[in-house]
Amino acid sequence: MMEGIASIALLPEGSISGHFIKLPDSVCYGLHGSELACERECSRGEDYRLIKLTITDFIRRKERAVVVECRGHDAARFHSIEHAHGWEEDVMGMVDQKDAKSKILVTFECETLKADTEAEDHIRRFMPKLAGLNAVVNIGRMTISGLDYGAEDSETE
Repeated sequence: MMEGIASIALLPEGSISGHFIKLPDSVCYGLHGSELACERECSRGEDYRLIKLTITDFIRRKERAVVVECRGHDAARFHSIEHAHGWEEDVMGMVDQKDAKSKILVTFECETLKADTEAEDHIRRFMPKLAGLNAVVNIGRMTISGLDYGAEDSETE
């Protein structure tokens, strides 16, 4: 299990981008996510959405994708899910992770929310490619378990 701090920019169109710093050794992983559209009626509340979260190991140049549920608007919380009823078959397949040797579990909870000027200053310093996109920044503790790049090939999707 990896524990650390994540800094995540929530972009207005629903995607996310950021970094996860594994502690205590300060190894950095990239985070990128895109919202998955629900093709059927999804009645879990207006702040509920599924995100395909890609975790990138910059050293090994490998990445793995996992589907997480996101709750909260500007102050997000991510948790791994057990099933994705109501979404398309490919989404349900990613949730099941049948090809993986161990299931990837992710948790994140926003502890610090930055918006407006404070968010833009943070983005310019740590994520300069996202500057000017009107994102809010969430900073908080993240845990990732079941992620073993050495045991499996890259799963770029």
